[in-house]
Amino acid sequence: MPPGKKLNILFVTSEVYPFIKTGGLADVSSALPQKLQELGHVVRLVVPKYGAIDERKFKIHEVVRLKDIPIKIGEKDVTFSLRSSFLIGPKTRVQIYYLDNHEYFGSRHSLYSDPLTNEDYPDNDERFILLARSVFELIQRLLWIPDVIHLNDWQCGMVAPYLRALMDKDPNLKNIKILFTIHNLGFQGIFPKSTFEKTGLPKEFNSEKGILHKGDVNFLKAGLVYSDMINTVSETYAKEICTIKEIAQSLDGVLSKRKKDVYGIVNGIDNSVWNPETDNKIAQKYSFKTLDKKIENKKALADNFNFEFKKDVPVIGMITRLIDSKGMDLIEKAFPDLMKLNIQLVLLGTGDKKYHRFFMNMASKYHDKFSCFIGFDDELAHLIEAGSDMFLMPSKFEPCGLNQMYSLVYGTVPIVRKTGGLADTVQPFNPKNKTGNGFVFEDYNAKDMMKVIKDALKVYTNEPETWKIIQQNGMQQDFSWINSAKKYVELYKKLTD
Repeated sequence: MPPGKKLNILFVTSEVYPFIKTGGLADVSSALPQKLQELGHVVRLVVPKYGAIDERKFKIHEVVRLKDIPIKIGEKDVTFSLRSSFLIGPKTRVQIYYLDNHEYFGSRHSLYSDPLTNEDYPDNDERFILLARSVFELIQRLLWIPDVIHLNDWQCGMVAPYLRALMDKDPNLKNIKILFTIHNLGFQGIFPKSTFEKTGLPKEFNSEKGILHKGDVNFLKAGLVYSDMINTVSETYAKEICTIKEIAQSLDGVLSKRKKDVYGIVNGIDNSVWNPETDNKIAQKYSFKTLDKKIENKKALADNFNFEFKKDVPVIGMITRLIDSKGMDLIEKAFPDLMKLNIQLVLLGTGDKKYHRFFMNMASKYHDKFSCFIGFDDELAHLIEAGSDMFLMPSKFEPCGLNQMYSLVYGTVPIVRKTGGLADTVQPFNPKNKTGNGFVFEDYNAKDMMKVIKDALKVYTNEPETWKIIQQNGMQQDFSWINSAKKYVELYKKLTD
């Protein structure tokens, strides 16, 4: 492919910020398409139109050619439309198509599960079969032929086998390539074998070589088997999922077979939102050059958590889901030892009820040293990043992780376990040549975590000038999305060459 050639990219996702969001996927699905378009490529997005999306606010309108399209899902007649709007960013606007069907999406404000029962919707298979089928109706009716269809997570996985099944019948489809991005292997879209009848796919797909996995239909596996290339959200995690059984979450056989097609690209961060120089959610803005102003945020943080402000006592911050894979079992085990250290610890998060109870109990027992907010509060998240001296992320596995990058940008020194995106973004501090931007432990146990926390405290307490170098090493890094977007373009070009 000529170096300057512009690509047509169809980006399929189940959530996009600011329209609808449950997690990091929505941020990626917003930032990456905008940056790709800024780089000169033509991007179009497809996303379901859930009931929570405000169509007047986002000026969503009908497209005559994409109205009232009939298809069958199994024996069921389904009619849907694709409506249009724009994702408007600071420098560009990206065309977005909404899959509009009242029964499957419009009548529900929640994305994947019933908010009353917390159970997955029982018809999630049909909902995301419809998403996959809508992609081909869009291409065939608009005759806008993408070079690459970029799929994200299990909700989009079925697009890949449908392309394989349809490409022989439609010459417009035969040169399209598929990149499948894994954001979270923990959710795979697993449905009973009877779901296969609903897909309408030829019977050769109905096998363990095809879209079945251990007897069930598995949408994530469908994406892994039938895409041309796979990537995930950090280089280390890409290696881990192909080689470490526990991290591969039962898909180790499939992933190790495709090892040579698996790549890793670390997510960027939105530096219009996460930037201590411009952040309106913190008490005092500061920069690499005015790092001494950071202390004002430490004061505000102490005030927020009803702590006595102690200039020389380091505050360790945590913003996390309270679940085992984020290292909460290590924190629980090490808690009495942590509380013997000369620190203050603040935590923001929500998750398993057992951890809610544990941290609430610890907050009353150690009220002068530990405080927590169970829940989520965006403003408080910004203040914790700006006001803490250190940020603790002892994850068991971490596909990418964003908080360690926010911490680096805010001059808050991360203490992390060497896994996934944490290994790719946090380099251990080397006292000999003063390189590195954080503190890292390797083995997943409370003893090693405590050792590295103590190492960090020693430098903080005894070598303030060295500490400042570590902070500045982190603050000088560029985690902006443009770098990640350029790497995605390289993958697309590799696919289409």
